[in-house]
Amino acid sequence: QVQLVESGGGSVKSDASLRLACAVSDSQFRFYNMAWYRQAPGKTRDLVAKITASGITEYVSSVKGRFTISRDNAKKTIYLQMNRVKPEDTAVYYCHTQAFGLTDYWGQGTQVTVSS
Repeated sequence: QVQLVESGGGSVKSDASLRLACAVSDSQFRFYNMAWYRQAPGKTRDLVAKITASGITEYVSSVKGRFTISRDNAKKTIYLQMNRVKPEDTAVYYCHTQAFGLTDYWGQGTQVTVSS
């Protein structure tokens, strides 16, 4: 069972920066593709950014140039650096992986609230 634990959320003003972290329990972490999703109230859970095991990244257009996903294999952790945040970034942010298979593993989520 892969366990994911997010941290780093909070309440900030527009244009501020936040860094989210997701610690992964599994020793095979370095082989996993990882991703950040977010879910705003009344909305679906949507992909924000993803990073492959080899470090290739991809972003949804609304965060490109503002957010950066990264990973530290020694710490078994991924990060989401969020710069110039906007009120529309307000959501619960979730860490995700499918590890080696088709099972979806999710963290408990961390709330990010951006006020104007």
